[in-house]
Formats: sequence, C-alpha cells, structure tokens
Amino acid sequence: MLYQPTADRAMPIRTFLKHQMRNVAPFVTLIALLAFFGVASPSFATMDNAYNILTQISVAGIMAVGLTFVILCAEIDLSFAAIANAAGIAVAYFTVQESYVNVANMPLSGAVAVCLALLTCVALGLINAFGLTVIGIPSFIMTLAMMQIAAGICALLVRGQILYAVPDVVKTLGSGSIGGIPWIVIVLAIFLLVGHLVLTYTRFGRYVYMVGGNREAAEYSGVNVKWVLAAVLVISAVCSGVAGMLGVAYFGSAQQNEFDGYLLDAIAAVVVGGTSLFGGRGGIGNTIIGLCILGVLNNGLDHVEIDSFLKILIRGLILLAALIINVYAQNLRATPIESPD
Repeated sequence: MLYQPTADRAMPIRTFLKHQMRNVAPFVTLIALLAFFGVASPSFATMDNAYNILTQISVAGIMAVGLTFVILCAEIDLSFAAIANAAGIAVAYFTVQESYVNVANMPLSGAVAVCLALLTCVALGLINAFGLTVIGIPSFIMTLAMMQIAAGICALLVRGQILYAVPDVVKTLGSGSIGGIPWIVIVLAIFLLVGHLVLTYTRFGRYVYMVGGNREAAEYSGVNVKWVLAAVLVISAVCSGVAGMLGVAYFGSAQQNEFDGYLLDAIAAVVVGGTSLFGGRGGIGNTIIGLCILGVLNNGLDHVEIDSFLKILIRGLILLAALIINVYAQNLRATPIESPD
C-alpha cells in the first residue's frame, strides 16, 4: 500500500525526463554557467559584456541556423565553414578596385559583389544537394569533399593574399551598430526568428521534421524527401554565405582558412542546445540555448584566470557531455515505460 503512491509519483518524473531531458539539460547548464561566471568575475555580469557575447556568437549563430535544418533531417554538413570562407573571400574579391580576371578594369558595385558571392554559395549548396540526392553520396562524405572544393576556391581567389575591401552595406551590417546594438546581432536575431517561423509554422518545416523523424514514413505520406534534403543543404550554404560576408566585415579582412574554427562552434551550438543528431527533434530554440552556452563559456573563461590551453579542453568536455546526453535521451525515448503492477 505504501509503495504504490511512490511509484505513481515516480512515473510522471520518468515520463518528463524521457521527453524533456534534451531540452532541460542545456537550460540547466546555461543557468549554472551564468551563475558561476557571475560570481567568479564582477566584469562578466555587465550589459556591455552581454553585447560582447551576442556579437561574438553572431557569425557562428547565423551558420547554426542553416545547420539546424540539416541536422533535423538526420544529415550533416561539414562544408558550411569553408563555404562561409568562400563567400567572404568572393565578396571581397569582387569588390577590389581591379578585377583579377581582367574582364573589366573597374570596381563592381556592392550589390553585384554581394549577389555573386551569394550565387557562389547557392551553387556550392546545389552541388552538395546533387551529390546527396541524385548520386547517393552520404552527406558526411559529400560535404567533406565540398569542404576541400570550397577551400580550393578560396586559395585560387586570394593566392596567399589578404583582401580588405567589402561593400558598404556588408561593412555596416558586419561592423556597424544602431542605437548601441550591433547590426550583426540584429541580423542574427532575424535569421533565428525566420528559421523558427519556417520550422514551426510552414509545411516545409513540418516536412523537415517528418524526414528527420522517419524518412520512410515521410515518403509513404507523399513527401518529396529528396527535395527537402536538397533544400536544407542549400539553406545551410546560404546562411553560411551571409555569415561569411558579415564575418569578413567584422574581422576587417578576408583571408584563407579564416572561418575554419567555426566548424566546431556551429555544430556544437546545435548539438549542445539539444537538437537530436538522429533527426526529427529540436529546433531553433535549442540552437539559441546552445549558442548562449558556447558564448557564455568562451567569454566567461576569458574573465577568469585559467590556462588558455585548458579552455580548449573544457569546450571539448562540454561537447562530449552534450553528445552523451543526446544519445542517452534518444535511447530513453526508445525505451517503453513500464507501469508498476
């Protein structure tokens, strides 16, 4: 008689953990990091530092929006950082005073340079999509090859040099501010909002979750799975391209391998936030939490006295913990809950 009420109380807890662990764990982690760094360093808990954190995560955040679509489909894109680099170099390349290809001895307008850079991203995304959906190359291998292709494009355009010229609109959005708020943070917020609205309220968003949750069932339901997979890869490439162009303005130059470090950051943001590596679960809300965790962690470690080389280890451990929670949550959902006798 005494055991039954305890079991009844344990059931909702088990059910809650089964369905919400992937969402709760990142949020608890973020709160713990904020509390720790707020106590450890008085300079951390300031409004100016909050703007610094938002600015620091903006480039990776725009990339992570597109990557969220890909991972929700149970695929992976390893080329987005290289595509971002290619877009940043391309927009600077097409803005220089004299064209390296010597087609016209005059500078291209900013709009033309931006359009050509975006077209470059779309073309690379379409090649990824073609390899995955038509040829049947796994996304891991296809995007790994594209990473090298994009890196080759970067090398061909810059030839070891550093480019500094970017269109005025890119310079404003990447390094300017309005009312004290950096434009790049506003662009990040717009991308996050649009991504959330698309995934939550559109038919395409439902298709993304269906393809990631059960691809075979999605096909039987009449969903064009190949079209959805192609679309998310192009979305990832375009988001990366925008991030690359704004990143060049933010850093003040375009050079080879400039965005290589963002490969881990964007993937970590999506995974640490709780979006399932197995597809079908998660979303932009999870990505926002993951971005905040990485931003607070990286910024907070700079405010405390700690070995700079230890920071890399700590980031790796945080990512490993997120992966363990991700896999455990997936296994927990797959395990039926037995009601007590």
